Amino acid sequence: MSFTDKKTKSHTKFNILQKVRTFDKSIFVFIMQLHVINTGFFKLDGGAMFGVVPKTIWNKLNPPDEKNLCTWAMRCLLIEDGKDLILIDNGIGNKQDAKFFGHYDLHGEDSLYKSLKTKGFGYDQITDMFLTHLHFDHCGGGVLKEGDKFSLAFPNATYWSNASHWQWATQPNAREKASFLKENILPMQESGHLQYVDFNGSFKNNNVSVLFMDGHTEKQMLPKINYKGHTIVFCADLLPSVGHIPLAYVMAYDTRPLQTLVEKEAFLQQAVAENWILFFEHDPINECCTLQQTDKGIRVKETFRLADLE
Repeated sequence: MSFTDKKTKSHTKFNILQKVRTFDKSIFVFIMQLHVINTGFFKLDGGAMFGVVPKTIWNKLNPPDEKNLCTWAMRCLLIEDGKDLILIDNGIGNKQDAKFFGHYDLHGEDSLYKSLKTKGFGYDQITDMFLTHLHFDHCGGGVLKEGDKFSLAFPNATYWSNASHWQWATQPNAREKASFLKENILPMQESGHLQYVDFNGSFKNNNVSVLFMDGHTEKQMLPKINYKGHTIVFCADLLPSVGHIPLAYVMAYDTRPLQTLVEKEAFLQQAVAENWILFFEHDPINECCTLQQTDKGIRVKETFRLADLE
């Protein structure tokens, strides 16, 4: 039976804490739950998103507007597991001025705050803010601005980066400098809430491990999640969308495109061999997919919503 043939669970069931009473005590059973957190859409140049792939090909995957801009999601993921409430990325935020946001045409009804509230959570409940990398569309929602002062959006959370990427982001190269905004990044360290993930791939939660990728930016982190007997990988900017699965479809934003090719090939082969489910941060339509080997290489087997996963 395919994922899409299964009945979708009710979106109103937000509380995974089941309380079972015995004669003289309470037993708490924690069931891990994943929540899709949509923070809205933005637009980026289609040529930049598909690199050397001609427009005559990529415009069939994500049709552009009259300015050659394509719509992309900023889809985050919330892991609820026991006492841990781990948010993976947090969207673009709202700290910059109208000129800045005018380049990206933010649109849609969703926001970080609204999506968390819909799922039954507040900012102060997040225990861990996991940042795949520090480009503005992935970390901007983690810091708030009031007047000239900055504060953490998640005051009780540990903010997770890694030592190599932090140095890369705070001492940026000229090519990436416009993507690393100091107001999005430095308050994490100044607040004392910043910690680094070790390069051994482990994380504080035993159901989450980390894959490191260097093609898009230095030491991008992809969370690999054990969930309901499946392995789900949050693809971040290694694979922004279903349309980026073919090997040659590499973003012009990548600092080391040939490294991305190597990383993608190894990643996709392992994903097929181990039946991984890919979760897409930027695909405007598709949340998840599985993969299969074809005569043309590794391609999509099936797309589906995370909620359809039993």
